[in-house]
Amino acid sequence: MPPNIVHDVDGLPRIILTEPGGSSAEVLLYGGQVVSWKNERREELLFRSSKAIWKPPKAIRGGIPVCFPQFANFGSLEQHGFARNRLWSLDSSPSPLPPTNSQSNVDLILKSTEEDLKTWPRSFELRLRISLSAGKLTLISRVRNTDKKAFSFTFALRNYLSVSDISEVRVEGLETLDYFDNLMQKERFTEQADAITFDGEVDRVYLSTPTKIAIIDHEKKRTLVLRKEGLPDSVVWNPWDKKAKALADFGDEDYKTMLCVDSAVVENPIVLKPSEEWKGRQELSIVSSSYCSGQLDPSKVLYGFI
Repeated sequence: MPPNIVHDVDGLPRIILTEPGGSSAEVLLYGGQVVSWKNERREELLFRSSKAIWKPPKAIRGGIPVCFPQFANFGSLEQHGFARNRLWSLDSSPSPLPPTNSQSNVDLILKSTEEDLKTWPRSFELRLRISLSAGKLTLISRVRNTDKKAFSFTFALRNYLSVSDISEVRVEGLETLDYFDNLMQKERFTEQADAITFDGEVDRVYLSTPTKIAIIDHEKKRTLVLRKEGLPDSVVWNPWDKKAKALADFGDEDYKTMLCVDSAVVENPIVLKPSEEWKGRQELSIVSSSYCSGQLDPSKVLYGFI
């Protein structure tokens, strides 16, 4: 079935994905960005800023922006690269991928334009498959080098997650790992806590992270599990009160109900020779509140995609 494209009041064309269990997702062609993911009870699982700007060329604060070919300011390009504020297209000939057992999916593509080549002179194709199934949202990213020379890039899927109260949330799976602290000039530290909790601004790039991370929301009695492949790093961000007030597209109180836990490639950029392709995969799923990452076989947590 062809994707269902609708034009809302903001004028941005979006694709609506649904599955028989009642969950749904909305994907914008602008930025190739997932802006909504609701469970079968119609509860929104992704955060969107109350002051988000829904007009190009601004990126939209919330959902799952695609950061390419640069994450944050780790390079000379604009913050988070340009893919998140370009108009993507439906991919008429998507790369063959193994079945996802999903009920609903869409394939998008972004190709380098003359404008992009002025600031980043490399020819590429960036593909994104978004798949929805009961309790699960999967994003598969592929970058192909269509240039005559090798190039390198960093990448992230910036997951703006909706939480009940940031002070009641804990993140498990990143303990004992090294991280760059962006609040300390990217100085490198080692995580000492047995889980990450929040009582102030956090902006960290955790390195060589496991394939599974758990975000436990005590008040909502649910845990969101992030599983990933090909995306070795994880970024954890919450602006807290002062930074929230300083951001024009972020509500003053929005920091209380959001948390970014990203799937990323930051420390060691991907290098692609001509015609080579890179693939990254992430899966977000909801499980019961009794879950915690330590209940699983540690060897599987660290080395297996489960």
